[in-house]
Amino acid sequence: MSGTLRSGQLAETAGVNVQTLRYYERRGLLPEPRRSLGGHREYDQEAVTVLRVIRGLARLGFTLAEIAELIEVGSHRGPRPGLRAAATAKLAEVDAKIDHLTQVRAGLTAVLTAECSDLTECSCNPACPIPFGEING
Repeated sequence: MSGTLRSGQLAETAGVNVQTLRYYERRGLLPEPRRSLGGHREYDQEAVTVLRVIRGLARLGFTLAEIAELIEVGSHRGPRPGLRAAATAKLAEVDAKIDHLTQVRAGLTAVLTAECSDLTECSCNPACPIPFGEING
């Protein structure tokens, strides 16, 4: 039992809850653990590393499907080929979202500057900054 962790210990060490462990196992992100004679799950230290990798990639905005493509459960020989391409694609996605949010922010600022307070009145005013004309109906 030396060097092994039970579910609760692993969850606490990695900063997740036990249900997250089970979910990652079902998704194939975390290998099925060994079982003790009493039937308890026993994880090795590699499981901690896998969980930290998953959480780190998730904080960078990767989905679990994208993470599954990037990691090799049971093998930590360094980043898999494709990490750089995936990070480049994710950065482009983030930049596009930032551009969109910047446009939304500018529109909301224009609404506040124009002191729009009534949608009916505003929608009839050609000077209204809300892009009613861009809505295809």
